[in-house]
Amino acid sequence: MKLIIQIPCYNEEETLGEALSDLPREVPGIDVVEWLIINDGSTDRTVEVAKAHGVDHIVDLPVNMGLAHGFMAGVQRGLAEGADIIINTDADNQYDASDIPKLVEPILKGQAQYVIGARPIPDIEHFSSTKRFLQKLGSRVVQIVSGTDIADAPSGFRALSREVALRINVFDSYTYTLESIIQAGLSDFRIVSVPVGVNGETRPSRLVRSIRDYVRRSMMSILRSFFVYKPGKTFFLLSLLPALLGTGLMIRWLVLFYMGTERAHVPSLVVAAVLLIATLIFWVAGLLGELFAINRRLLQDLQYMKRKELADAHLRLRDREPPAPPPAG
Repeated sequence: MKLIIQIPCYNEEETLGEALSDLPREVPGIDVVEWLIINDGSTDRTVEVAKAHGVDHIVDLPVNMGLAHGFMAGVQRGLAEGADIIINTDADNQYDASDIPKLVEPILKGQAQYVIGARPIPDIEHFSSTKRFLQKLGSRVVQIVSGTDIADAPSGFRALSREVALRINVFDSYTYTLESIIQAGLSDFRIVSVPVGVNGETRPSRLVRSIRDYVRRSMMSILRSFFVYKPGKTFFLLSLLPALLGTGLMIRWLVLFYMGTERAHVPSLVVAAVLLIATLIFWVAGLLGELFAINRRLLQDLQYMKRKELADAHLRLRDREPPAPPPAG
């Protein structure tokens, strides 16, 4: 049983050493623990610090490609290195690494396939009241959309089983945190959260540049996930308002017409027709979305088999013994 702990990094030379120093080399129930960093186009000494602290694997991206891309690059490398469980944590050392066994335990016991570390948000001193409220609100929205009971959806401290790592996809270029939970929940993975501790703030968050920008990007990520994974339900809900308004106006026009009104009420009839046509368009979009969703699931199955094949081939190549020397003479 192999555990790989991955850390996405972008110019983290000041904090990475402390984060690596706290990582364990032994975890109960795990035979091998290895460390992996994703160097996301750093221009400082991030890689040198990682090597000095004995990191086992380095994914070196040529330019800064963003947190979501770095996360997925690390997951793919972890699979290629034979990880049975992959843990993701942050380079700023905000998460208490001594809680890593808590993340691993539900997977080892077969209780979950995806585990999210839930921070004690109300007790984090450097979180403003606004940020605490938004964290709680965002987590609640993700719970509703994904059908899960995750207390801290934006948390980057999480553990993935090999099966989840082989199947997960992230389309958002901003962050993987919300979308991956929604995908896992709507894909019927067993996903749970466990309470974890945090360390003091070492630097301001680079993901949350402003509250307004964070809220906008998070809502876009949630909406995109809903359109991708629940297109029929999404377009049906969007069609309710024009359907009700259009039907109401049409009934009103019919009542007035059969009562012998002197006015034609053409504007009401036109608006009703436009609203009902919009409703029909939403229904057609929902039907097409469901058909595309079937194709997406088929493609994901093919992607899963290809990823598994590539990961297994990499392991066989890595573990292959060198050929025996030819016999003398």
